[in-house]
Amino acid sequence: MLDLVEAVGSADPDRPLLVSDAGTLTYAEVAARSRVVADGLARAGVERFGVAELSAVDTIVVLIAASAVGVEPCVYPRCDLANTELLAAEFGHHVVFGATATLADFDRGAGGELPPAPGDPVLILTSGTTGRPKGTRHQWSRLLAAAHPERRASPRRWLLAYNLNQYAGIQVLLHVIGSQDTLVLPESPQPRHGVAAMRAYGVTHVSATPTFWRFALHLLDRPDEPLPALEQITLGGEAVGEALLAGLRRLFPRAQISQVYASSEFGSSVSVTDGRAGLPLAVLDRPAEAPVQFRIVDGELHARSAIGMRGYYAGEDRDDGWHPTGDLVEVDGDRIRFVGRTTEVINVGGVKVHPLPIEAAVATVPGVVAAAVFGHPNPVTGAVVAVDVVAAEGTDADALKTAIREATGSLPPAQRPRRIRLVDNLDIANSKVRRSGQEGTG
Repeated sequence: MLDLVEAVGSADPDRPLLVSDAGTLTYAEVAARSRVVADGLARAGVERFGVAELSAVDTIVVLIAASAVGVEPCVYPRCDLANTELLAAEFGHHVVFGATATLADFDRGAGGELPPAPGDPVLILTSGTTGRPKGTRHQWSRLLAAAHPERRASPRRWLLAYNLNQYAGIQVLLHVIGSQDTLVLPESPQPRHGVAAMRAYGVTHVSATPTFWRFALHLLDRPDEPLPALEQITLGGEAVGEALLAGLRRLFPRAQISQVYASSEFGSSVSVTDGRAGLPLAVLDRPAEAPVQFRIVDGELHARSAIGMRGYYAGEDRDDGWHPTGDLVEVDGDRIRFVGRTTEVINVGGVKVHPLPIEAAVATVPGVVAAAVFGHPNPVTGAVVAVDVVAAEGTDADALKTAIREATGSLPPAQRPRRIRLVDNLDIANSKVRRSGQEGTG
């Protein structure tokens, strides 16, 4: 990455790379800082490190620096000190920025000629939405190739709506650098901060989860506020519903809307731009030489990838065979529809119920900003379907619950929500909804 950043900085010293409330940093400025930190890491003999608590700017600097000298970085999700210590012990990190070290500790190198890098490793944690995060081993060169950079004379402005501990956040960073674009850093990945940054800094391209977009759409759809001139809207990390796609098309009719199917294990596998939810059935017919192939086994999507992770931390290199994705699907005509994750199945009196079709029905109700369906314990059936709903301001609670019951009334009895609760927030991790039992307030 450092070579790319330095090349842009040399050819166009004033080209902005990072924009935030703290100011603007050019490619040349980021390159100079990263080279100094890379020299410091090399002189200290660091082989791997964790990042627990740094600003987005400093995190990007240390990632670029690490890639230049073959040091393996790993950005942690936001967590308390106890969990930080657990992650550091698990992944052998004696240096953890924000816990045992500061950027200033390594910001003292000469910034001159760097030693040759023995490799280009990076450890990326899985989202952990269904359990403890796993470490997946990658290489910067493979990640950059998968980011599909597109260079243009005038830089586009991308919003960083993911955390940098996420595969998707790393992909956005690499796409921006490879394309010589500009990355806008909001105060946090929360939708309200993302929307504020879109408006303040002229964002043109946004890649984010459907959960982010549901809340952002509600914040953006206000007649008294100007809309950002978005050219590209990308959704990934979760299944996308028709209601959300329709809302985005209505608000941004000129923007290209893409859905990306990707994971830290399998890489970026599919990009869909036809405006329909789910994947084209044709992805099952990919040839053997395709980077990623798919098949459906007992209702679960399986993948075989040549571009994903090299393996899990402290494990063998991953083979090129077929592996389950954890996504449950149904074939509907020429479409593969996502119905939930293997860990999210609700057993209602022996009937297996999937949450996503129910959430899709709830999402059609006016006044619903976002919803999460999950199983609630029941002494008779084992579980019943419950739904937590974030409602638009001023929505009448009783009327909304009645409308939700009507919208889901045509579903099979086991799928109809028996418990509807209006909450202030959903249980969200890394901008994705966790459905293993919501604990919202309200």
